[in-house]
Amino acid sequence: MTQPTRTRSQAAEAAEDAGSNPSPNATFGDVVAARFDRRDLLRGLLGVGAIAAVVTPRALAAGSAQAAETPTRFPFAEIEAGSDTHHHVAAGHDAEILIRWGDPVLPGAPAFDPYNQSAAAQAQQFGYNNDFVGYFPMPGAADPAGHGLLVINHEYTNEELMFPGLGRQDIKSVAFAGMTQALVDIEMAAHGGSVIEIKRTAGRWAVVPDSRYARRITVETPMVLSGPAAGAERLRTAADPTGRAVHGMINNCAGGTTPWGTWLTCEENINYYFSGALPPDSPEAANHKRFNLPNSAYAWGRFHERFDISKTPHEPNRFGWVVEIDPFDPTATPKKRTAMGRFKHEGAAGIIAKTGQYVVYQGDDERFDYIYKFVTTGRAESGDRDLLDSGTLHVARFDTDGRGAWMPLVFGQGPLTPQNGFHSQADVLIGTRLAADLLGATKMDRPEDVEANPKTGKVYVMLTNNGKRTPDQVDAVNPRADNRFGHIVELTPDADDHAALGFGWEILVRCGDPAIAAVGATFSSATTRNGWFGMPDNCAVDGQGRLWVATDGNSPARTGRADGIWALETDGQGRGTGKHFFRVPCGAEMCGPYFTPDDTTFFVAVQHPGEADEDDPKAVPATFEAPSTRWPDFDPALPPRPAVLTITRRGGGRVGT
Repeated sequence: MTQPTRTRSQAAEAAEDAGSNPSPNATFGDVVAARFDRRDLLRGLLGVGAIAAVVTPRALAAGSAQAAETPTRFPFAEIEAGSDTHHHVAAGHDAEILIRWGDPVLPGAPAFDPYNQSAAAQAQQFGYNNDFVGYFPMPGAADPAGHGLLVINHEYTNEELMFPGLGRQDIKSVAFAGMTQALVDIEMAAHGGSVIEIKRTAGRWAVVPDSRYARRITVETPMVLSGPAAGAERLRTAADPTGRAVHGMINNCAGGTTPWGTWLTCEENINYYFSGALPPDSPEAANHKRFNLPNSAYAWGRFHERFDISKTPHEPNRFGWVVEIDPFDPTATPKKRTAMGRFKHEGAAGIIAKTGQYVVYQGDDERFDYIYKFVTTGRAESGDRDLLDSGTLHVARFDTDGRGAWMPLVFGQGPLTPQNGFHSQADVLIGTRLAADLLGATKMDRPEDVEANPKTGKVYVMLTNNGKRTPDQVDAVNPRADNRFGHIVELTPDADDHAALGFGWEILVRCGDPAIAAVGATFSSATTRNGWFGMPDNCAVDGQGRLWVATDGNSPARTGRADGIWALETDGQGRGTGKHFFRVPCGAEMCGPYFTPDDTTFFVAVQHPGEADEDDPKAVPATFEAPSTRWPDFDPALPPRPAVLTITRRGGGRVGT
């Protein structure tokens, strides 16, 4: 497909997954290959289209019968897989729109007018492409699960769907011909995040208008860099000679919440926003290359000098961090916690270790990149509001015997020395990927969300896909070449201690259609034709310890289904059984799954509805005037709008029961 017809998300995926890891480290596939039977692996090495052997209707019926007989922790009636212009949720549940792009956030925000947008208006309204969603119960609330603050990431923008008369903009085909500074400034204001107060009344959720907690965070919001890299020369610019102050956050994908009531929001594909070129002898050349910088997916560098690396070569180093925000104080300055490393962060889900230390798991979302965890020096209960500024970042190595090790990324230890270009801990953190390369970390198939289950202590790693893995790169923990559908890995910390340096690992499920032998999917045989999924992305563990998986990359042309939420059994006889719970409208991606503390509300985020199906050669490029759906308003005068929904069980009770 040529660039002009590619959607922003598909073009972005190609860029983010270019695979900038040239190290000779073992891939997860190498590890899996050595651990599992070679004949089993060969099935995965076959091209997906090589065998189209679909099971018979009788076999499908037998599988459905087994699904009915297998004990399940998910007794809901699953929905049909498919794709249309609407969203769908399991019977007995209601999925209602809570807030959409352009809805008011700040008191006095203007009404949404897509034909007369401005940066000033957008900075007061709900941003674009909502991703991570987190819920904080309101202190002192009579119903903590029914009144609280919702925090939401705004990852990126689709200008072809946002702006009338514009069409797809990129550097290769149209050279950003339609972009102006006014449009760029609107895009910048649509990034970042939102804090809203929400309350449930008579079973229905609504945004509390004119809340004193309401906040919009954009690319212009003042922030500070804290931790070991703060003040480093490589973080200094002409605008900030201290190396401690930065404006804004960009491409905030997944995130997390902390026990002390703060929001962790993660900068991911920051390379999209930079243009220009460095001199070949620039000291930042190797580090920028390892980050696929610049990518020039946006025209920001034309109008804002800080996004042109030829003029501000250090500015990219000020992005790619985990940002901590106090949602209860709209005046609090967000802090970029450099101790947690700089890479394409997908999530920052934490758990308290046996030692009382706080452990944050993180994925680096690019093909052939790594899984990390950060362990604080202090204890979570210490009351230290800067707890995340001191600790040790580790990267994972997976061994062929089902064991693994967390390797500390500490200046002066092992190869992290001046001889290899590291002169301080700041250098290790700014160049986290390069440091991890030298330690021999295992190359993974796009590590996205990594979540610990507080009920069992298990850790689940979502590996979305890797179409670039070749047969000779197959390893133990990434067992398939041309891994288009991804897989999920389960980690077990040694001694059930998340601060431990060792762990065991197993593959929970290889994703894709089990009816196609060449795909090599390993869902339980109790999984129905609706229950399998591909491209696991984000996930959530509810209060009962049940795993819910959100997907990114399904399409009618590719898998015969839209993205959505699937429940996945992790224990017992039904382990590996998927069950379809929610699906998004056509062109959209599923994001943000998060539960209230009592599991009675499930928050989900629908991102970029209305995109064209890039895998369909007959698909017409989507535009503001001709999207693939006008969800959620279905008003011919309005474009599709990314939105957050609340899912509740009709009549009350826990979701998914």
